[in-house]
Amino acid sequence: MLNSIRSKQLIIVSAIAVLIAFLFTRDIKGLVKPKEETSKVPAGGQMSSSAAAPEPINLDEVSTSAKNTMNASLAAEITSLENKYKGAAEDEKTATAKLLAQKWDDVEQTIPSALYLEIVANKEQTLNNWLITGERFLKAFDNTRDSLMQPALLQKANTAFSNAVKIDSTSNDAKTGLGITIVNGMGMPMQGIAMLMDVVKKDPKNLKANMSLGTFAIKSGQFDKAIIRFKDIIAIKPTPDAYFYLGTAYENLGKNTEAIEAYVNSKKLAANATLSKFIDDKVVELKSKN
Repeated sequence: MLNSIRSKQLIIVSAIAVLIAFLFTRDIKGLVKPKEETSKVPAGGQMSSSAAAPEPINLDEVSTSAKNTMNASLAAEITSLENKYKGAAEDEKTATAKLLAQKWDDVEQTIPSALYLEIVANKEQTLNNWLITGERFLKAFDNTRDSLMQPALLQKANTAFSNAVKIDSTSNDAKTGLGITIVNGMGMPMQGIAMLMDVVKKDPKNLKANMSLGTFAIKSGQFDKAIIRFKDIIAIKPTPDAYFYLGTAYENLGKNTEAIEAYVNSKKLAANATLSKFIDDKVVELKSKN
């Protein structure tokens, strides 16, 4: 029995790791992470109350690190904007912060982009500003493999979405984002699930909330529920990640024929060479078990 459980866990870990690595159309890939990335989070997803508070993120350090990965001309352009920001009068800083947030996003550096969006949101506290900030921090949380940075990014996303909910408690986008951060570790998972369920009840076609619930079902081993959720999602909008997660759920239940069909559909929609190779190998493996 124990070996069977471990085997299922390995299937989940490997399948999701591949999905995270190769699918480029995912919205909430960070909700389910490879085992080694979640080992520091207590069972059930809640961060330990006894754990030390996350280390503050130093914008200058993050900026320097990011600029070391890009060409000199881009780095110089960003440095010039940063110097302009630092030397600007208080009433001019917000405009430059917006430019920096966009520039960092253009070069796919989500952490400094999110930090500048946070500066903007603190100055201009609108629902949209906090939503954009929360989404960018969640994206940064998803993308980083720095286990020390992840808690701080998740906490900032949680704060941003909490501020959005304070402004508009009826906003599905705000509640969905907040629910995702809670499920990822910023509180009791069922609190986040309840929030996401409330969103789906009011907006059955909300893809982000449905995907969050589906991936949490996989993470918690509720594969039957995951199958229902992902089939509903596919009926709304077929995507490579939805089909891949569906295949993962079927595989874990030993429904290899259904898993093959879902994986192949994921391959067709993704059109990604590396993922295609993985799925081709997976199909051969599953066929050998039939």
